[in-house]
Amino acid sequence: MNLGNGARWALRAVMAVGLAVIYLPLMVVLLNSFNADRTFGWPPSDLTTKWWASAWNNEGARLALWTSVKTGLGAAAIALLLGTMIAFAVGRYRFFGRNAVSLLVVLPIALPGIVTGIALSTAFKTVGEPLGLQKGLLSVIIGHATFCIVVVYNNVLARLRRTGSSFEEASADLGATTFQTFRYVTFPLIRSALFAGGLLAFALSFDEIIVTTFTAGPGVTTLPIWIFQNLFRPNQAPVINVVAALLIVLSIVPIYIVQRLSADTAGGGRV
Repeated sequence: MNLGNGARWALRAVMAVGLAVIYLPLMVVLLNSFNADRTFGWPPSDLTTKWWASAWNNEGARLALWTSVKTGLGAAAIALLLGTMIAFAVGRYRFFGRNAVSLLVVLPIALPGIVTGIALSTAFKTVGEPLGLQKGLLSVIIGHATFCIVVVYNNVLARLRRTGSSFEEASADLGATTFQTFRYVTFPLIRSALFAGGLLAFALSFDEIIVTTFTAGPGVTTLPIWIFQNLFRPNQAPVINVVAALLIVLSIVPIYIVQRLSADTAGGGRV
């Protein structure tokens, strides 16, 4: 499509406005984490790193960070296992209800978080508690895994459809067993998709707050929950900005890695 100079400049202006709306508030949060003024006067009168030291010495923030890491790793592990298995079933086999299975796997990420949270809370109360399963870290991991499966499933299924089954068929024709074919042919082909899906699942779990609110038991506080609980406490405001800045960085890194992996794979590079 050929556009005139006026249309090009208009598109550039709209793009710049859109990026400013998205990223300027994030930049303000990052800058405020170094603002020496406790009241966050603008522009900052001076810059300091003391709030970062205060955040590191805050035991509640450290425990919440560790809880979020454990939750993200657990949810990502479950999502990798189940999402990959479902992707292989849908991508490599034909059976009745295959499209319905695909829809059911994707549906949790499309539902409002509060609906998922209420459903999971009710399930744990009516089914889990009679079986001795109380709300805690495990319930949060299970709750996060329900929507983290989607990103792994989509990544692996897209890779399987892109590569086809010709390499696996050739491996079988040459006498390789199913395990050998998976180890030497299939796994190298989907390795970057698994890594990207796992990173996205971890990032999605790390930032989740709505489902966590409904599934966390007493004493289980993830970092987003800790931020929300301390958001309106004036003495915690500087620490909150530091933690929010940390969350921004921790969210950007896996997304950047996934984007590079996708670009390298699309361009024929090897991971």
